[in-house]
Amino acid sequence: MHAIGVDIGGTKIAAGVVDDEGRILAQTRVGTEPDDASSIDRAIAEVCRDLAKEYEIGAIGLAAAGFVSPDRASVLFAPNIAWRDYPIAHRVGALLDLDVPIVVENDANAAGWAEFRFGVAREATDLLMLTVGTGLGGALVVNNQLVRGRWGVAAEVGHMRVVPDGHYCGCGHEGCWEQYASGTALVRDARAAAVARPKDAVPLLDLANGIAGDITGPLITTAAMAGDPLSIELLAELGRWIGEGAASVAALLDPELIVIGGGVGAAGALLLEPARQAYGESLPARGHRPEARLELAALGNEAGIVGAADLARA
Repeated sequence: MHAIGVDIGGTKIAAGVVDDEGRILAQTRVGTEPDDASSIDRAIAEVCRDLAKEYEIGAIGLAAAGFVSPDRASVLFAPNIAWRDYPIAHRVGALLDLDVPIVVENDANAAGWAEFRFGVAREATDLLMLTVGTGLGGALVVNNQLVRGRWGVAAEVGHMRVVPDGHYCGCGHEGCWEQYASGTALVRDARAAAVARPKDAVPLLDLANGIAGDITGPLITTAAMAGDPLSIELLAELGRWIGEGAASVAALLDPELIVIGGGVGAAGALLLEPARQAYGESLPARGHRPEARLELAALGNEAGIVGAADLARA
């Protein structure tokens, strides 16, 4: 059965028709306004309507960056989109003339499920997925089952507090893991370093036309791959935060595989190797237990589409 997967971001929607082997048959994307929830509804309905013209659709999955209700119909809270107890499945369904189920899933859950079913974790039974982008999302698969928790908001590992009284987080607290292990944290630290250490930051500032505030994650990765020591240092620090936090999660859940996805995965070994080192150094009882492998995600930006579609079929 074909299904539509919709990956809803703060500034854009990516959607595709997905077959039961996880292949995307058609794909589209449109821009959105995160402060206008009704415009997001209309954009979702528009892309689903367009995709359904050419394919017979049996379900629609919406991957949303937020806390999803247990019935998988509403978003309870989203830090970067104007959703508060928002019945998005009902709102989108009212705009469509398609008689198919519409299922809402957390975006990290969708990406993690896609990697588990069709990506780098397809041979695993227990998975921790970390989506390292604007924030830090998490997904858990235990004994081949996606873990949603009693209230639908399990695996929000990015909001574990790792630094008391640390950086403010969009969830309303301070010191959350995602404030140190995310693309946002990487850019924040790079811009601060460019101001505090301008000589060290010359290669990075050259890419940003001399403006520290214009430094972005992709520019940091580009500079690091060209051998810039400061950018390599920044990615290594991000990797350290990822690895140390992953070891804390492993102490509780003992995953078989830890998958790192999101935009920063483009840095490859410059991020993965420091994360692996920090994970091993922080793992309790190391040397006396099996260790999870840390790997980069295989499906890239399409994971949310694939996972949302596949979960909508279930």
